Amino acid sequence: MTKRVEAIQNDDSIPLRANKKKGTKSKKELREEVQQEAAEKLKDISVKHGFVSGKWLMFAPADRVDVIWNSAATSLIEGPLAATSAYLTKVATSPREQQPNYQHVLCLYIPDVYDKDDVTDVMKVLLRRHGVNLSGVKSNLYTAIGLDSKHPSGIQSTVWKNAALMSDTDMKALKDEYFAELNATKAADAENAAASQGMPGDTKPAKLKLKKKTRNDDPFVSDDEAEGVKSPGRAEVSAPASKAKKQPLRKKAKTEPEFEDDDDEIEGVGEQQVKKQAPAKKSPTVKSTAGRKRSKSSSDNDDSEEERPKKSMRKTGKK
Repeated sequence: MTKRVEAIQNDDSIPLRANKKKGTKSKKELREEVQQEAAEKLKDISVKHGFVSGKWLMFAPADRVDVIWNSAATSLIEGPLAATSAYLTKVATSPREQQPNYQHVLCLYIPDVYDKDDVTDVMKVLLRRHGVNLSGVKSNLYTAIGLDSKHPSGIQSTVWKNAALMSDTDMKALKDEYFAELNATKAADAENAAASQGMPGDTKPAKLKLKKKTRNDDPFVSDDEAEGVKSPGRAEVSAPASKAKKQPLRKKAKTEPEFEDDDDEIEGVGEQQVKKQAPAKKSPTVKSTAGRKRSKSSSDNDDSEEERPKKSMRKTGKK
């Protein structure tokens, strides 16, 4: 198909514009016919071998991907998406090198991309209950043969485009309902929070009475300490001589994702995924001993002069 498309493009005898009087088709029309023929043949292969699974594609900016991913993953397990045929979701992790305006691709897998009614049902849930931006439905067969939006054949990289399943008006209406409900929930939460603090409705918050400072004759004691509040960065006078046991630090997991440079999707690596069928497993807690093992010299330096016990000089008589 790629060779046929290239041959049409390089054939000077084919006009750039169609001529109805002469009955000639343009290069674009002939290319689209070949590309549509390819899509039909790929569908026949998928159906014949039972390889009809695929995914809805969504894209999210870096500053919103965590919220969207959390919503989609939770919904698949115990939310609106759990009632659909969707069975797996994935998200691309951040690239090793920071890229401006990077878009994370999210995939929501469905069993049959050629089941139009089922695909549309999942689409409605994604729009109405999650308000996401959809980019079409892609077949897993397309992924297997490397067919993406940059393929030289120009074959459409998705089985379904949004407009082929639902009108723009209907899609906008579903998303508007989602955001209206979201805003109403936020407003209700704000009112409940205000009421719990004694600030119902539009009433102004009560003025807080300032406590009078207690007089303290020690010029080295801060105002906070005079009121009985610990001052940050200052050791307590009543601290014991022995150094307090330090809490172990938790190491932050280092992730070095690797994923294919594909503007349509991610496969295999550089991704986080959630399956609906698999039972939830508790992830092991990573314990770190960092900060627990310290050399003797370093621990001595950490001790303050007030905490370090004074050596007795009576036996030697030295000062």
